[in-house]
Amino acid sequence: MSNKGIIGVAGSGAMGSGIALVAASAGHHVLIFDANPLALDKAVSSINDILTKSVAKGKLTDDAGKLILDRIKTIDSVAGFSTCRLIIEAIIENIDIKKSLFKSIEAVVEPSCILATNTSSLSVVSVASACQNRGRVLGIHFFNPANLMPLVEIIPAFTTDENTVSQARAMIDSWGKITVLAKDTPGFIVNRIARPFYGEAIRIYEEGIADFATIDWAMKEFGGFKMGPFELMDFIGNDINYKVTETVWEQFFYDPRYRPSLTQKRLYEAGLFGRKSGRGYYNYGPDSSVPEPVKNEYLGKAIFTRVLVMLINEAVDALYLKIATASDIETSMMKGVNYPKGLLKWADEMGVDKVLSVLNSLQTDYQEDRYRPSLLLKKWQLKNLSSSTINHSRCLQSCDLFCRVPQFFQQAV
Repeated sequence: MSNKGIIGVAGSGAMGSGIALVAASAGHHVLIFDANPLALDKAVSSINDILTKSVAKGKLTDDAGKLILDRIKTIDSVAGFSTCRLIIEAIIENIDIKKSLFKSIEAVVEPSCILATNTSSLSVVSVASACQNRGRVLGIHFFNPANLMPLVEIIPAFTTDENTVSQARAMIDSWGKITVLAKDTPGFIVNRIARPFYGEAIRIYEEGIADFATIDWAMKEFGGFKMGPFELMDFIGNDINYKVTETVWEQFFYDPRYRPSLTQKRLYEAGLFGRKSGRGYYNYGPDSSVPEPVKNEYLGKAIFTRVLVMLINEAVDALYLKIATASDIETSMMKGVNYPKGLLKWADEMGVDKVLSVLNSLQTDYQEDRYRPSLLLKKWQLKNLSSSTINHSRCLQSCDLFCRVPQFFQQAV
């Protein structure tokens, strides 16, 4: 066996198999466990397909591909994890099932074995509570597809030992990933800050302001995003995206900023999960066509600005609440969801006055706490006003288009 240590992966779905491939590619022997033998076979087949394509593209030699695949073995019981150095759980997002699994795993592994959950939104400390030695449990959150996405969030719980964090982070760094440190709060960094990209886009659609294609066009055309929110939700899977949204909302004690939409819920109930089901916000059938957006510049800029200020507000609030450092927040959004630039940098470029102007206008018009500005934004504005030579009234006047967002939408349409 490799002197790098054996890595265990519990769960053989897309995420579990992706993590196994990353670890094996880094030189580790990997054991994959799943209660479903058919799922294990599918995972090995999927990994083999990825390696075969990499060889065909010249990214790997045939011998290197075979060596990676040979390092991956499947097991039919958690007892097979007994010699593992690190075990990463990547099963269904159900806290009770996760806790049961961790309890079973802890009973068979060595005291030095690190136990990690790949949860995207559940409480790490709650998962850790199932274990006797909670100091060795933390969150290690990969992004799908794990073998391609560079970002990994490292999430220590209140009970995690510092040594566990440093060891886990060093190992994931050695796999060629970019790690960031996040506080154990709902959604961590990326899935917390990114919620308005989906939620506010759906809200704009539900208000009849624009259709899916137009909103997607606006975010790509004026924001430089590689995919629009509806394209991205269909790519991720509306089942996954809805459940993450629902979990974050519930864990934040039903804060209206994270409330799921009825549109999202209805698609989930109908099984319209996106590309993988053949239909979501768009139809991916063989005879389907891509709908044309309404390419109205003023409408597009207003849509983009409304979504962007909501994203900026989340990023600033995450910084204010010390969810992560400014550097890790910027890195997370660019490397975890491929944003064209960091949101804090975007806030600097747009200007705090403009960001607050749009948020205050939305809060005034809708009378919803959903649009409340972060206290840190207000503090930044006070600091800027005390030292800036910019004429404040002129700044607000130049933002007039975005200060009256709902009225403007009516005029633009």
